[in-house]
Amino acid sequence: MAVKSHLRNDRPVLLNIATNDALAGASKNIFSLINYKNYYFVPMTQDDYVKKPCSLMGDFGSIPVALRYAYEKKQLQPVIGVDSHSS
Repeated sequence: MAVKSHLRNDRPVLLNIATNDALAGASKNIFSLINYKNYYFVPMTQDDYVKKPCSLMGDFGSIPVALRYAYEKKQLQPVIGVDSHSS
């Protein structure tokens, strides 16, 4: 209901993804939201590409900046990056 209310009032919705299936079956649904008005993503990376090759996890440290961008109706880039801490 909160998301629906935000969208109805032309306000941004910021999504922070954390899933082991993002680069497999769920990717079509997750990334279709990029094409919709007022949906924005916290930049994300693979948290462990060796053990979980289809996983994506939002960068919790980027939430404040991503929120500021979303209120300006902009997507913080890159949406999907490379995590230098991956094993």
